[in-house]
Amino acid sequence: MFLSNMLVTHGQQGWEIAHQLLVDLFLFLEPHLRRNELTASVKEFYKGTLRVLLVLLHDFPEFLVSYHLSFCNVIPDNCVQLRNLILSAFPRGMILPDPFTPNLKIDLLPEIAQSPPVYSNITGPLGGMQTDLDEFLSSGQKKAFLAGLLPRLCKDKSNTIDAARVNSLVLYVGMKAMNRLHNSQIAHSLAHTPEMEILQKLMEFDDRGRFISLNAIANQLRYPSSHTHYYSCVMLFLFSEAKDDGVKEQVTRVLLERLIVHRPHPWGLLITFTELIKNQRYQFWNQPFTRCATEIEQVFESVAKSCIPPGASSAVVSGRGLLQ
Repeated sequence: MFLSNMLVTHGQQGWEIAHQLLVDLFLFLEPHLRRNELTASVKEFYKGTLRVLLVLLHDFPEFLVSYHLSFCNVIPDNCVQLRNLILSAFPRGMILPDPFTPNLKIDLLPEIAQSPPVYSNITGPLGGMQTDLDEFLSSGQKKAFLAGLLPRLCKDKSNTIDAARVNSLVLYVGMKAMNRLHNSQIAHSLAHTPEMEILQKLMEFDDRGRFISLNAIANQLRYPSSHTHYYSCVMLFLFSEAKDDGVKEQVTRVLLERLIVHRPHPWGLLITFTELIKNQRYQFWNQPFTRCATEIEQVFESVAKSCIPPGASSAVVSGRGLLQ
């Protein structure tokens, strides 16, 4: 009742306070959730947090939509369902297209022309690198910035990657790209933009850094919007252009682990994974990691069946025929 009263205030005057209270809640839970061993009292507290998020998802989805970045910054990597709840929010009144519609053309959806609201502080975590970043994005000529980018994404005086800074960087460069590119150009122009150079540079991180970077991209796969369209194209591009099989495996891991938990699943996540496994261009079922163990193969096929509408060819689901 207290939180809902804050969110119905005129002109969204209570939103920033409610946002900070939720951030503090996640920060309190973070060390407990990261350990994966919860006491009975913390378990009850966590269940209560899920209930609060479900209420917000149902009654105030625009609030979750607007502050998704700062919420994701303080939720541990292993809390996939908690993150999915926030990223599944979409504006009231919007009817989501069925993500399993055959031959669905995302770039033709009218919602793709609209950008989602972002009330979180995007530039704050970037700190002093924003000026150099803007210069590189405007000209693409200062290759020294690109060469020195990865160390600048670590916390001060350490080799620990600053996940919040990576999250902000990924969203910031994407928004810059969308200001220049028309939606119909995105899928065909990704390889020739300074923004894509930065996103590909992130794939030169070690496994941990790539995982954080790919999660930052996956956090933008939400309801139909210009952001979801752009980052879906980015994720698929990184998979198709990767020379290192480890990158393809991590792209798959980031998408898959968000799908194997209980619903809800973000619309953009379903769209991206479905495109990855169905489109012959990506040769997903020919990748060695999809056949490395019987158990892994069964997981892929189980998720594939849930992502392909009834009546689709079993060859698609099993990775034979159409995708080979």
